[in-house]
Amino acid sequence: MARPRTFDEERALDAAMRTFWEKGYEATSTQDLCAATGLGRSSIYNTFKSKHDLFRRALHRYMTTMNARQLAVLEDPGLSGGDRIRALFALVLDGDAQNRPGGRSLGCLTVNTTVELAGRDAAAAGMLERDTAGRLAALRAAVEAGRRDGSITSTRDAGDLARFLNATVAGLRVSAQGGADRAALEAIVTVALDALTG
Repeated sequence: MARPRTFDEERALDAAMRTFWEKGYEATSTQDLCAATGLGRSSIYNTFKSKHDLFRRALHRYMTTMNARQLAVLEDPGLSGGDRIRALFALVLDGDAQNRPGGRSLGCLTVNTTVELAGRDAAAAGMLERDTAGRLAALRAAVEAGRRDGSITSTRDAGDLARFLNATVAGLRVSAQGGADRAALEAIVTVALDALTG
């Protein structure tokens, strides 16, 4: 008979997610994961099979959590399409402000993973592609809603605008990781919002 687990697997997964977010996949050691989760090496491997499996689950958890917050804003029927985009940028900037150990942002685990692993890890790449496709669809829908309600007047293709907005969010994350302050990030957002009415 298997011995029952004596730890909170969800809490351990959150701790591992934060560790991967701070350090990246390659730089995170098994010892880092043990320290973060409070679990021994055998408990980690018995529960999560491998570092890669734990990372995959942590990345999925991050995507699910972040996407739920972002989709709630992008699909808010009480906001115009333009205001949905503004609210998304505010959410990103507020999240960045909450995740600045040592003055520099942690950035975004999906952006960090894209840079670190997408070109050489098929499982991570597949997860990232699905995540991006969902985000682009939500952004496109917000742009189209803005066209209908008059808050977005740009005549550019809605799909192109969605890709531009997605790239802007990623750029904000990287800029924040590089040390850009709130004022600098807000200036980037202002230019991006201008593109929706230009």
